Formats: sequence, C-alpha cells, structure tokens
Amino acid sequence: MQNNSSRLRWVIAGGVLFSLFFYHENIAVNLAMFNLFILAAFFYLYADARQNTAVRWLALGHLTCLAMVVLHNTDLSILASWATLWLTVSYGMYVHRSPLYAGVSAAANFILSPYLLVVSFFSLSKKGMKKRRITGRIIRFMLFPAALLLIFTIVYAVGNSAFQDVFEKVAMKVERILNYLFQTLSWGRFGLLLPGLLLSAGLLVRRKSSFFSDLESKKTDNLQRKRISWVERSHNILYNLLETFMGKLTTGMMALKNENITGLISLGLLNLLLLVVNFLDVSNLWFGYENVKSNMLVKLLHDGTGILIFSIVLAMAVLMFFFKGNLNFYSKNKWLKYGAYLWILQNAVLVVSVFLRDYYYIQHYGLAHKRLGVLFFLAMVIVGLFTVYVKIRNRKTNYYLLRVNSTAAVVLLVLSTTVHWDELIARYNLSRRATVPVDMNFLLSLSNKTIPLLEKNITAFDNALPANKHDSSVNDAFLQKDFYQYDTIENFKRRLKNKEQRFLEEQAKFTWLSWNYADHYVKQYLAYLP
Repeated sequence: MQNNSSRLRWVIAGGVLFSLFFYHENIAVNLAMFNLFILAAFFYLYADARQNTAVRWLALGHLTCLAMVVLHNTDLSILASWATLWLTVSYGMYVHRSPLYAGVSAAANFILSPYLLVVSFFSLSKKGMKKRRITGRIIRFMLFPAALLLIFTIVYAVGNSAFQDVFEKVAMKVERILNYLFQTLSWGRFGLLLPGLLLSAGLLVRRKSSFFSDLESKKTDNLQRKRISWVERSHNILYNLLETFMGKLTTGMMALKNENITGLISLGLLNLLLLVVNFLDVSNLWFGYENVKSNMLVKLLHDGTGILIFSIVLAMAVLMFFFKGNLNFYSKNKWLKYGAYLWILQNAVLVVSVFLRDYYYIQHYGLAHKRLGVLFFLAMVIVGLFTVYVKIRNRKTNYYLLRVNSTAAVVLLVLSTTVHWDELIARYNLSRRATVPVDMNFLLSLSNKTIPLLEKNITAFDNALPANKHDSSVNDAFLQKDFYQYDTIENFKRRLKNKEQRFLEEQAKFTWLSWNYADHYVKQYLAYLP
C-alpha cells in the first residue's frame, strides 16, 4: 500500500480528470476512460489486490460493463459499471466474501468520502513537509534569474529582427494555449472538481476502520451446533416471536421436539394451501389458457404476479425461520425436511405459473420493461429456491444464502448489460405488429437507439394493429391507460421527426468524450435519410 502523499496525488488527478471528462458531456467513452484511470490507480496503490481472485473477476465484470457503456450506452450499463467498480475497490481494500457486505463497505466509503478527502490533505508526513520547504527554497533562488532572463529576452527581441520573429511565434503559441486553458477551465469545470475529488477519495482512500470486514469474518457458510443460553435466547427476536405463540413449549428439554412439531404442522398446512393454488393455476394457465379472456389476463398479471412473487420470497423466509439453528441437527427432523422440500418444489411450480402469466401477456401485448423485469426477478427466485434447498440439505447458514444470492445478482446484472433492451423491445413489438397492438407513445419513449428501427418500419404502421380505444372486448382500465392511447400515423411521424431533430441538436453540443457506438450508429443512419 502506498503512503498518504501518493494517494493524495492520485485523488487530485482523479478529480481533475472527472472535471475535464464530464463537463457538458454525455456519459459514454469518458466514463470508460475515467474508470480505467481509477482501476489503474487502485491497483497501483493496493498491489495486494491484484492477487485477489474475487477482485479479478469483479474487475473483468466491470470491464464488460464499460464495454457495454461504449457499445450500448444504456442506463443499465452505466449503473452496472458504477456498481461493479465500487465492489471491485471494496473487495480490494477490505477482506470480503459477500457482495452484500462489500456493498455496505463501499457505501460507507462513499458516505465518508468528504472525511477521507480531508484526511488525505492533512495527514501528510513530515518528510513531505520537508520536501515542500526545499521546493520553496528552490523557487526563491530562481526568482531573480528568471527576472533577468525575461528582461534580456525583451532587449534581444527589440534589437534583433530574426529573434523577434521567433519570439513573436512563441508568444502567439503561448497565448493560444492560455486562451484555451481559460476557456476550458470555466467555473462549471471547477464546480465538477469537488465532486470528482470526493468520488476519487471514496474509491482510492481506505478507511482505518474495517468494521464491516470484521463483522463478515465472523460469518461462516456451515452451521455449527451450539448451546444457546437463556440470556441469548431472550435477546433473539426470532425466539421471542416463536415464544409468543408457543409459550413455555420453546424452553426446556423438549424445546427442539416442540419446534419440530410446530414446523411439521405449519409446513403441512402451507403445503395443502399451496397445492390448491397450484392446482387452479395448472388447470387455468397451463392447460386451460385458451379460456382466459384478455381483461382477466391483465388481472392475472398485474394483480397476481407481484403478490405471488412476494409469496415465494415469504416462503423462503419461512424456511429460513424454521431451519435457523439447532433444529437442523435434531435427529428426528426427517419429515420436517421432507415438508420443506415439498414446499420448495411447490413454490417452483408457482414460479412456472408466474412465468406463464408473463409469457402470455407478452404474446398478447408485446414487450415492456416491467415484463422483462418479471423474468429477471424469476431467475433470481429460482436461484433463491435452489440455495434454500442446499441450505437445508447441507446445513448451511443464512449468511450462505445472502452470499450466494448476492453473487448471483451481480452476475445477472453484468450479463443483463450485454443486451440493448429498448432495441429488443422495439424490434419484437414491431415484428409482431400484425397481432400485437402498437403503442406509438410507448415506442417514442424508448431510447434514441430505436430511431432507425422506427424509421425502417414507419411505412408499415398503416398496416399495424392500432391500439384502438373503441375495442369493446376489453374493459380493463389498465389496458386503456397503457395501450389504448390511439394516435394518428401522421402525428406519429411528426413526433418521430421532432425526436430525431432533438437528438441531432444534443449531439452537436458534445465532443469526442461523449462518443458511443449507439449514438454514432443513429447519427450515421440519419445522415443518409432524405
């Protein structure tokens, strides 16, 4: 690890670059340049982090996100690039195994960045102060010779025409450089300098306290059986909750047996209830979908999906509650485990039912961001159910669940940046315009990368299925609000041209620092339009 003086130089350089790169610019290649500088500075300051396998994988994920920022330039890729950068430096500065704890450490660094910046400025060593005194003495020694040099340069320029020409050329170049610097170093750039310094300090300066790292070091993946004293039990919220319902049955020699019986009854009743729900879903959605009307489909998705996903998360919490401690080691918990496995299996069936709701809705009304979000959330739920199964089978801790699931969330976040979702949504909906209602307002609200797609399909909108608000077969208010905003083709074309004009006007204000392939592709396409 380098000393405070070295860290301070990197922090100042980061602040200056932040100000130069992002003033009046769009987030694009400038973000990649700034983050690569931060990574280089970080690995220079914390050389040990280069040997950390987790840091290497996170750095690779971060570089993937940066590449997607330059390629797709989506909000998701920008968000993921910042998230992976903070996780990379957090894993490198502190000892972490879970992205969740590392994220908390990163948040602490971000919040304390003003303090870290001030400490960096005022904790310079005496050796550094001695060096500055030596530098001051050198400057004072050079003042008189510099004044003599300036006087004789002017004299020679007046007396020698050839030297005067050279002097004037040099003076003109210096003047142009100064003018450029004064234009570049505006008050706006100085305004960005402080946020840049704070951000760089948060990313490059390590806190003396490693509280969250120490806290995580006490966590393990494998459960250990231990005797819980009455004092510990009385201060445990989960035990207090159980005692509220079971009373004295939670204490004494028979406590584990009583908890096991309570768990068996609870999981038995919950499995019976979920069996009824799954039977109805399998009957109506899996094999009886053709009988579902369009307005009922909307209710199934928007009124049911959120609640069902919440129920699955709640189901996992129930299992975490029952298998939180010594009940995992109870010799007669076999049937409790079977009940838990059946509960997990039935919730997996429920996941399929939620997926079918979303799938049918997309088939009928096209893609949208929230419908894609449901699919991503279901992917995380599947990982969660599997890890709960592993926890029960192999006697793992709740920390194991948090560690594995948060790692899966980071992997999914990085992978999700590799697709331009707005372009995918527009392409899918336009390709199915003969069967899917075309929501013109929604298409125009998508990112600028979709402009070429809209232009290529603009003549086909006349033959598209309009979102007709007079469709008497649908009475649902949600559908009328979300899809049945009817607009004329002529008005759509006019609004599309306005969007293109605004895009070109915005692009004209940016420099090469805002370059990204998505915007470049759109500009190239519009340049060839009649």
